[in-house]
Amino acid sequence: MDYGRLLNSFRQREQVIKQRLEDFKQVYNWPETKLFCELAFCLLTPQSRARSCDSAVQDLEKKELLQKGTPKKIAKILKLKGVRFYNNKAKYIIEARGQFFNGSNSLRNSLEGWRAQTNSSIDFRNLVSKNIKGLGLKEASHFLRNIGHGEELAILDRHILKNLVKYRVIREIPKSLTAKRYHEIEQKLFKFANKIGISGAELDLLLWSEETGEIFK
Repeated sequence: MDYGRLLNSFRQREQVIKQRLEDFKQVYNWPETKLFCELAFCLLTPQSRARSCDSAVQDLEKKELLQKGTPKKIAKILKLKGVRFYNNKAKYIIEARGQFFNGSNSLRNSLEGWRAQTNSSIDFRNLVSKNIKGLGLKEASHFLRNIGHGEELAILDRHILKNLVKYRVIREIPKSLTAKRYHEIEQKLFKFANKIGISGAELDLLLWSEETGEIFK
């Protein structure tokens, strides 16, 4: 297959993509409340548009509902913004809030503790997914990438999977993604990135922008 068009697209977006990845690295040093906003965003993203989720988080933060809102008030905002499964996702936000704003058990301290237990990004992601309710492997990868710790991880959402089929990296979009299947496709994505001479993180943003028309998060 000729990857010329894809590489052309990358060259056109290269500086923006590289800058975006650099921006993500700064997020980890943001105040704790801002770090929590990124977690909330990733808790909202399953089967929902990224822009809608981002708008919902901004509204929740502005109204101080991320820190103080009841499940009902949070769910109301999520519903208005078009976030699917808003009741369950409101509960995930409340649970995470209780988990990470409880004495010394901050989100950053928890992340540091989990990272210290592991020797790889994949193991780190697995601990994040295991310990934060509502984060599957995709959402945990997304969260870690958005805070500068996920360049060795793939965010296998529908946009990425669709393009992996298009470029014959995988034969079809799987009906379900078990942990084993996720890891297999993730490795194929990184091998494909290496084949065409860009990083896996760059390829992830490139394919997402190919599908959505923008480089976001």
